[in-house]
Order: sequence, then C-alpha cells, then structure tokens
Amino acid sequence: MPQVRCSSFRSARSGAFSLVVLLALTLAPSAHAQTDAAAETDDAGDERHGALPSVVITATRSEQSSRDVPAAIDAVAIDNSDNDNLGINLSEVLSLVPGVLARNRQNYAQDEQVSIRGFGARSTFGVRGIRLYTDGIPATMPDGAGQVSHFNLDSAERIEVLRGPFSALYGNSSGGVIQLFTADGSEDFELRSGLVVGSYGTGRASVNLRGSGDAIGYNVDLTHFETDGYREHSAARRESANAKVTWQVTAGGKLTLLANTVSLPEAQDPLGLTRAQFDADPRQATAVALQFNTRKTVEQLQAGAIWDHAIGSEHTLRVLAYAGAREVEQFLAIPPGAQANPLQAGGNIDLDGDYDGVDARWTWTRGAFEITGGASAESQDLVRRGYTNFSGSTLGVRGILRRDEDNRVRNVDQYAQASWRFTDAWSLLAGVRHSEVRFRVADRYITAGNPDDSGRRDYSATTPVLGLLLRANDNATLYATWGKGFETPTFAELGYRNDGGSGLNFGLEPARSRNAELGAKLRFGDAIESNLAIFRADTDDEIAVATNVGGRSSFQNIGSARRQGIEGSLLARLSDRWTLQLAATWLEATFESPFLACTGTPCATPNTPVAAGARIPGVPRSNLNAALVWGGELGWRASARAETVSSVVVNDIGSESTPAYTVAGLDVGYGFVLRSGTLRTFARVDNLFDRDYVGSVIVNDGNGRFYETGLGRSVMLGAQWLWRPR
Repeated sequence: MPQVRCSSFRSARSGAFSLVVLLALTLAPSAHAQTDAAAETDDAGDERHGALPSVVITATRSEQSSRDVPAAIDAVAIDNSDNDNLGINLSEVLSLVPGVLARNRQNYAQDEQVSIRGFGARSTFGVRGIRLYTDGIPATMPDGAGQVSHFNLDSAERIEVLRGPFSALYGNSSGGVIQLFTADGSEDFELRSGLVVGSYGTGRASVNLRGSGDAIGYNVDLTHFETDGYREHSAARRESANAKVTWQVTAGGKLTLLANTVSLPEAQDPLGLTRAQFDADPRQATAVALQFNTRKTVEQLQAGAIWDHAIGSEHTLRVLAYAGAREVEQFLAIPPGAQANPLQAGGNIDLDGDYDGVDARWTWTRGAFEITGGASAESQDLVRRGYTNFSGSTLGVRGILRRDEDNRVRNVDQYAQASWRFTDAWSLLAGVRHSEVRFRVADRYITAGNPDDSGRRDYSATTPVLGLLLRANDNATLYATWGKGFETPTFAELGYRNDGGSGLNFGLEPARSRNAELGAKLRFGDAIESNLAIFRADTDDEIAVATNVGGRSSFQNIGSARRQGIEGSLLARLSDRWTLQLAATWLEATFESPFLACTGTPCATPNTPVAAGARIPGVPRSNLNAALVWGGELGWRASARAETVSSVVVNDIGSESTPAYTVAGLDVGYGFVLRSGTLRTFARVDNLFDRDYVGSVIVNDGNGRFYETGLGRSVMLGAQWLWRPR
C-alpha cells in the first residue's frame, strides 16, 4: 500500500466520519412499525443478569455452544442500553472473566494493560503476547504488538475471550485471544443516544443507528469521549466512529462491510511514579512529564469486507480482506544529554504506517465431522522516524532528525482444524497452524557516527493443538487440551541491541511455549453455572529486559518460565431479580532459569542475579471480582461490585512490589417505558471508600517509576435513550 502522509490521512479520516453519517441517513428507513418496549422486559433476560451467551466462534471458527468446546472461553454480552458504565474501556467489561487482567492505567497515551494468564504482563505500553480482533480484523500487528483504543463498545454485541492451548490456532503472540463483535442491524430502526458525565471532567456522548431494510442491515456509531484525568497531566480526548453493513446478496451469500476510525489528539502522559512519589501524592505527574510535556497523538482509519458463502448444505467459504493506516507521534521524557550519543534515536517518535491482510477459509460439515482449512497473510509497512525532543533550551518540541527507516513485517500462515463427535458423549478437536514472520529494516539515516542499520530476520513455527471433551451428563462437561505456541519479539523489542551497537537486535529468538489445561463446565439446575480450569504453560527463550540506557530498553532471551494456576467463575441466579457473579484466578508465574538483569539507569550490562523460581513481574498471584445485581432493564435496578488483587512484583529482581488492594463500587438506575422506546438512567460510584492503590505497573522501568495510580473515588451519571419510531 502507498504511504499515507498526515494531511491525506486527516482528510481520509474526516471523509470517513462524513461517510458514516451519510451511510446512516441513506440506509435508515423512513418509518417502521413500533415495537412494544414493554415486551422486551424478559427478552435475553439471562444476559442482562450476567449470563454469558452460549454461542461462541473464536475457538473453532464456527458457531458452537461454549459447552461443546474443549477450551476456556467466555463471551461477554455488551449492550450499552443495558450497562451502567462509561462504555469506553475494555477493562469495564472484562472484570468478570477469569484469567484476564485488564487494567486501566488512567493514562490514555499508553492504552490499557491487558494480560491473560500472565501473557502480556511485561508490556509497558499497548498490548503484547495476546491476539486482538475486531470483527475478524486483527488489532494485533504481524509483529505481535496490539492496541485496543479503537474498540467501539457502543456498537458491540459481545466480546469473546479464549484462553489456553487453543489460542495457538491464531498464530504469533497468541497467549490468549480477545475478539470484539459488532452487533448486526436490528430488525426495526433504532436510534440510541447516550450521555455520561462524571468526576475529573470525564464524559461520553454517543449516537448509534441500527436497522434493516430488505436484504441490508446496518449499525453505525459515533462516540466522543474526553477527560481531564484523575492524575495531573493526564487529560485526553477521543473521537471514534464504527460502521457495519450486512447485505444478503444471494440465498447463500452475504457481504459484510466494516469501517472504523479513531482520533486521539495529544493525550497527555503523566508517566509512572516511584514508590516515594506514589506515597507522597498518588495523583501527581512526574516532574519530567511536565518539563517535556509528554504526550501522544494517534490517528487510525481501517476498513474491511467479509464474504460468507454457503455451497450446498455441507460447505461454506469465508474470505476477509482489510486495510488500514495509523499515525502515531509521541514525545518522551528523554533528557538532551542522553541524546548526545550518535546512535540515540531521539525523544520524539513519529510512526506513519499502513497495514493490510486477507484471510480465506473453507469449512466442510457432515454429521459428526467438521473440517476447516485456511490461510492468512498480514503485512505492516511502517515509516519510523525519531527526532530530538528539544530545540535549543526549549523542551518538548520536535528537534533534529535522528532516525529514519522503513520497518516492514509480513506473516503468511496456513491452518487446519477438525472436530469429530465420535459418540454422543465424546468429542475430539485437533488443529495445527504454520506461521512465518519476516522482519525487514531499510535504514535511510546514515551518518559518520550512525552506520547503515538495515537488516532482516525471519521466524517460523508450527503450533499443534489437541482437545478431548466428555459430556458426562446434561449438567457436566469435562475436557483436556494440549498445545504449543510462540511469540516473536515486536519491532519495539527489536529496536535496540543489548550490546549498545547500531542496528536492530536481530539476535532475539521467539519465545516458545507448551500449554496444557484441564477444565470442567458445570450446571446446577437452571440457577447456577460454573466453569473451572487448571492450566500450565512452560516457555523457553522467555523475552525480558536486558539493558536500560538513555531512556531506551533492550531485550534478551533468558531461558525458561512457567505460568500455572487455577481459574473459576460462578453465575448464580438467586431469584428472578437477584444475580451473583464471581470470577477468581490464582496464578503462579515464575522464571525457571536463573539469569542476570539490569538495575538502575543507565545500565549497559546485566549485573544482578535473578534466581530460578523468582516471580515474573506484573502478574498478581490472585485476583477476585464479584458483582451482585438486582433488577432488570426496566424499573429499579442496583448492583454492588468488588475487586481484590494481590501484590504485584514490579521488576525482574523483585526488589519492589505493589501492595494488595480491594476496591468496591455501587450503582443504581431506573428504566422508563415510553411511547416510542425506553430511557435508562443510572448513578454510579467507583472506589467507594476512596482507597489509594496502584492500578497498574510499568514493568522494569529503568528510572524506577513503576507505579500507575488507580482511580480514586468517582461519581458518574448517565442516560441512554433508545428510540423507535411509531
């Protein structure tokens, strides 16, 4: 794809907003029969009380009941007309999924911190180690780096979370899979408008149009979000739009068109705090964050198309194609003195890139057999420039060029999987994926002190998985799974050699894991559902920090690591109006091989021993979430929520850790039945007892600024209007 410059990108994004609005106005029927809102009181009532949707596709790529899949998978129903929350952050909707730790950094310049069973915990920004998708389009780039800032919750139907061995069927960096699905257009025209205001200048306004006519359905959403930030220097604003149009072209063929855009202009970055700074004032920003005005700007636009075609009664074909462009500019707090090194890439990062891909698969189903085969190709072309972050004595502005290179990464994968229900009670599911990931760097910044850094590195892996499922009776399903996975370094982790030389660190090897899981999915009558999983993942060539010099980290392979634990969930319908939901995880994540780590900064050579058995940083040993809900969509409703998280080690040497914490929240709301729809209002209090706590950590921060403050007591008021014309 051709490179997209800033001016053309902004024009394209502006055009995308106009297209989304025009699309909504064009497709919206002029009139629809009124749907009786009162009749909806009991529709999908289980989901409104916290029940997980029973049909999932992420594990097997075809619709199946989650009870028939030998894997730990949960689907969370999302409908902002039913949820009393801000509706912006992924962490709001994943808290009751066991094995998942989604943490709001209170820093929109760095995205949320998401890990699954400890995979992804080392990420200092964005998401690493797990695969992310929106409507099948990867939000994880081919190198394994991902982000969730464009996840549009206002138009979503559900999020599926896959954990354990079967995640390997999604390729590189699939320690787990999180996939968001936008809702299809509604049978009748709906206009949804939402408004939320809260503490610390936080607010969301949204409008959503859904409907269908003849063979076309549509779901179009515009969302505005802004906040002054809980911490000093943490203000942010985000504009996003999302559109999904489905067209039943023929009796067996359906075309789905997808478009998404997000703009995050100059989100302030307060940086992490040292323990002393956190104890003194958890809401402060680090002094250098103010001196350099640390901030980040993101612009992204993507579009895709999916063709689904049924060939007879046994064969289906599905083809996905997508393309997107993303610009990032970030100002870091690297002091001018550190940039005197001619190999230093500067404190102002400018990324301008395109990405695209295609995925095609065929499925054959006959009786108890189902076979799926497919191939995918993904690419990212990134122009990476670095500038000094000062001009003369002025800090936090663009200075002179210090880096200019093209980063290209490609992956080509082939995959196959098969399921066989060989008796009424027993099923077998097996799959394999072969992945090839190719990194290329073309250096255009070559000086007397900075030689040509061009280079290339190819990685490949074959990852098999196998699962066996037993339906012991109508209320109990047992399963066992095993598989292999792998994770290449990201471009950010390849960015600097740990010997201080020029060029990328192409000596890094991919981490390779072996995963096993035993699980049970249980029902106790119609009132209680419970899932339990015991798991272990052993990793060779684990990737960890090697050096910290001049505001940059380099990485190394350190031997082996182990992540093992137990996770469980419980959904209890105590009565028609009361529901209790619990999610608990115990996780022991340790380094199994001794190695040397860096302490302090600058540190050019790993010099501190880390013993075998030391805890992997960023991973709590236990966390528990609970929610007690009363009421339904209409009339009065209320809920009480609590989360407890154990202490977290913040660096490889284990010299510091966060204190454990428990926070609680309450909300109350009322749903009105009106002539043409419904109005839902709510009031919500988070961190009810105003507990000071560390919400997330910056693992192995070279300056010792490990701690990111969790949100203090906050109040939120919201309303959601759902209108259907008579």
